[in-house]
Amino acid sequence: MFSETRSIDSAFAYAHAASPHWRIAAAECLEQLGRVSPRANVGFVYLTDVYASRTQEILELLRMRTGIEHWVGTVGLGICATGQEYLDEGAMALMLGAFEPGTFRVLSQLRGPGDLARDPLSVGGVPGNFAVVHADPRNGRVPALVRELSRRLESGYVVGGLSSSRSSHPQVADGVNEGGLSGIVFTDQVIVSTRLTQGCTPLGDVHTVTQSRRNVLIEIDGRPALDVLREDAALETDRDLDSVGGQFFAALPVTNDDPGDYTVRNVVGLDSERGLVAVGDLVDAGAKLMFCRRDRRSAVEDMSRMLDSIKSGLFTRPKGALYFSCLGRGASLFGEVSREVQMIREGLGDIPLVGFSCNGEISHNRLYGYTGVLTLFL
Repeated sequence: MFSETRSIDSAFAYAHAASPHWRIAAAECLEQLGRVSPRANVGFVYLTDVYASRTQEILELLRMRTGIEHWVGTVGLGICATGQEYLDEGAMALMLGAFEPGTFRVLSQLRGPGDLARDPLSVGGVPGNFAVVHADPRNGRVPALVRELSRRLESGYVVGGLSSSRSSHPQVADGVNEGGLSGIVFTDQVIVSTRLTQGCTPLGDVHTVTQSRRNVLIEIDGRPALDVLREDAALETDRDLDSVGGQFFAALPVTNDDPGDYTVRNVVGLDSERGLVAVGDLVDAGAKLMFCRRDRRSAVEDMSRMLDSIKSGLFTRPKGALYFSCLGRGASLFGEVSREVQMIREGLGDIPLVGFSCNGEISHNRLYGYTGVLTLFL
């Protein structure tokens, strides 16, 4: 059993603990939090899926012991806190936040874009500006729901992730439910800064898909798709390609103007006889595409770039942070457990941070994969 806590501002306190028994982990977290600041009025809670069936009991206990009514969060196969990750064990991470009354409201369960027609996304008559959300990966309408939510917010920014679990997928949004999207909306009086790290290095230029069939790339730039992949990756034989399986991906730029913003999809099949490449998404002829490499060096370099970028825009020390990272990152990509969040700690200092391992990450107005989304409260 491991536990640790540090706090900069008692109103933005955090705690985390692991135990096979949720009551023990909860008791340790509450002990770490100590006397809860009267200014604290929102709690973020992330649980490993070992505790999924106990989410309602955990919420009731936290609400009773802290006096905080508003809680948001979800479950993941892994969770994180400042400098520490937990995976495949019972664990929880909590962060208490203090926001001015009238600057936030908890967003109730949304099943699809149509649900937003009945919700003005305002907070006491003030337009919503920014949202932190959690969504059920089994709901196929989540991407459209995220786009519509983004369109309705003043900043256009939504951050969050899809829950990951081997059992149920509960979300916390004052109550406990699952199946849709929920979270918390803030007005522009709550100052945030957010960045996305892709963990990939693009190879070669941006190409144009000239022939495809659903998810199968037939021709790129008028040439066999596999020839373009081989050339970008500097591979001479199929044996070379087999030896680095799992390192190459297809990157679909979000806009033609910014090739640095892209969604990453798996290369799921190769046909060397016909020169075909199958990817994990539907790709139409005319679409832009890059191939990219995903390995430890790329992930570390891109994380460093992201941290430098977010630090350069800071005018004060962050009060707290949320980090949503893909299940495919963590130790498998960074080489050791907790290295990913330790880099954040080294870059930004010992600030309260909590988050979870996602089945897909939400940033701005779309769903990503293989990414990390960092949000700071300032």
